[in-house]
Amino acid sequence: MRSIDILHFNTQVFTRHRWRTVMLAFCIVLGVSSVVLLTSLGESARRYVQREFAMLGNDLLIILPGKKQTSGGGVPMYGTSPRDLTLTDAQHIARLAAVKSVAPIIAGNGAASYKSRNRDVIVVGSTAGFLQARKLTLAMGRGLPADAQSIARPVAVIGSKLKNELFAGQNPLGKMLTIDDYRYQVIGVLAERGESLGLDMRDMVILPVLSAEALFDTPALFRILVELHAVSDRQSVIEQIYQIIKQRHQNEEDITIITQQSIMQAFNNILLTLTAIIGLLAAISLVVAGILIMNLSLISVQQRRTEIGLLKALGASSKLIQQIFVWESVMLVAAASIIGLMSAQVIIFVANQWLPILEFVAPLWSHAVALGVALFTSLVFSWLPARKAAMVSPIEVLRG
Repeated sequence: MRSIDILHFNTQVFTRHRWRTVMLAFCIVLGVSSVVLLTSLGESARRYVQREFAMLGNDLLIILPGKKQTSGGGVPMYGTSPRDLTLTDAQHIARLAAVKSVAPIIAGNGAASYKSRNRDVIVVGSTAGFLQARKLTLAMGRGLPADAQSIARPVAVIGSKLKNELFAGQNPLGKMLTIDDYRYQVIGVLAERGESLGLDMRDMVILPVLSAEALFDTPALFRILVELHAVSDRQSVIEQIYQIIKQRHQNEEDITIITQQSIMQAFNNILLTLTAIIGLLAAISLVVAGILIMNLSLISVQQRRTEIGLLKALGASSKLIQQIFVWESVMLVAAASIIGLMSAQVIIFVANQWLPILEFVAPLWSHAVALGVALFTSLVFSWLPARKAAMVSPIEVLRG
């Protein structure tokens, strides 16, 4: 029997056993599409993080209070140093020739209100360089004044969501916003952007840094953003900043400077590992489908004993019978896998229409893994039924 004959023979088997074929195909389609869709979630998250960092440019340094020790541990995202970063530290860093702008940041939560409306918001105190460093744009009004680092002016820039919820469609420019009993005049509204590196820019109030210092009653900076000119030796600038801090902090290098590239690489490694684990977990569904294939194939062997005996009586060898059953499984799984891959692409296309911000993308390796695991599973779990079919005695079957 030639390969084309085996294909034709198994096609007829699929037609005769429609319900069994549809049920097995559905399990494979579900398993293959699950692998692709789940890995696409991890890949989409990774690309989203990359885009967020890319929006900030490549010449941004982030200075955090506290030193990351060589013994291990994560980057200290919150202050762990007995000596705080201060505005004077930021002023000394700004004097470096390679520094384009410096944005000292004081951050906290506050209760913002206008007339009878109020809500809890994130309050950021900084300078005019903050908008530039975070690549933020204004929908209306103007940004923080140039003297934000020297005068505590009672002005504020608010996010677009805060504008809609507190001012209910009114023009907020010139209105007085109250935050924890302090009053600030709204001078600008940020353009719609959404979340950026974990902060919802739509639900934020930005104050001059000295105004935030008075609001939170603390001179300690949460961090300092340093935007550099296009320099070839970024490491030299980092060493100069460390030297400035050592001179000002009693010869203690008690800060951590991180670059966008280092953060991006850390997130990238984490999300790649997470995506791979999710893909492997999804592949377990294909193993479950393989067990189902084996069980139904064993039942099929019992139901088709007369057919198998007749084939052997006509001269079919045990090897040929085994090939027929293995090919049957592989043909079914291959066709169902292709349908599963196509279904996943359709779902990804629809998801991108509804949530374009995430840009769902299935990596090519997920297609290869899903198809490979499905085919490998079909071969492994069809071997036992095929071997059992090959052992059927034609004499016993024909005797009934």
